[in-house]
Amino acid sequence: MDYVLVFRPEVREELDEAYIWYENQQVGLGDEFLDCVDEILNRICQMPESYAVVYNDVHRAVIQRFPYAVYYRIVSSRIIVIAVFHGRRDPKIWQRRN
Repeated sequence: MDYVLVFRPEVREELDEAYIWYENQQVGLGDEFLDCVDEILNRICQMPESYAVVYNDVHRAVIQRFPYAVYYRIVSSRIIVIAVFHGRRDPKIWQRRN
């Protein structure tokens, strides 16, 4: 089945903040972060059911090399990305978006 990725508006802000933070640490690191996010999103689209459900019907896919995870729901043929979230942040923030 082909899935369509849909992003909650907050996801763009989270990605922008993480990108800027990593770029400030080392030039090019923000791009590497976005590449890793893109890679996990591709994997999610290929096999969305393979990642663990961590809250109600929300799945979590951990991003390689970075302490972030993608949280998403599967609704029909859509994958709704709820958050791209740092592992040390309070999960209640993204849980309220569900």
